[in-house]
Amino acid sequence: MTLMKENRTKEQNKRIFEAELLPQIDALYNFAYYLCHNEEDANDLVQETYMKAYRFIANYETGTNAKAWLFKILKNAFINQYRKSKNRPSQVDYEEVVNFHNEENDTNLSSYVDLREEMFQGMMGDEITTAINALPVDFRTVILLCDVEGFTYEEISKIIDIPIGTVRSRLHRSRNMLKESLRNYATSLGYKEKR
Repeated sequence: MTLMKENRTKEQNKRIFEAELLPQIDALYNFAYYLCHNEEDANDLVQETYMKAYRFIANYETGTNAKAWLFKILKNAFINQYRKSKNRPSQVDYEEVVNFHNEENDTNLSSYVDLREEMFQGMMGDEITTAINALPVDFRTVILLCDVEGFTYEEISKIIDIPIGTVRSRLHRSRNMLKESLRNYATSLGYKEKR
């Protein structure tokens, strides 16, 4: 049963949020992590996405693609963060520098392992993860949405606000870039190029 957006109560909106939007948190985090390359920034981005989704839940139509709706919010939040950071001069927190220096003296930092990064690399392999992360953000976004998250071209078009033809073009180019960057790796594993 689809409830009309304008006729829903706060309690109904809360139930919709919990039933349709919250289950997408893992997929959102994975996408955010690949965009940010940083666990803390990815968490902030997902939190901001859910805050906006909750604030604008009245605009969400039940029974539609909740994942696509959330990914669009996340993508817009990422772009806004990126623009802000580009326009802001770099800042250094004196406390962090002092703490880092003290930690470096106390322990060997090379033994530190980021478990989240290790998990992602274990899923796809270091070379593939590195190749995806090296793509320009527009191409990385399209390939993650299509090949990792399984969105259709139409859904990707709506999420990132570009024509379907541009989605296809970027996907083709990003796959070619990956192919080029992974050619030596594939050869070392015994794969041969088709002629």
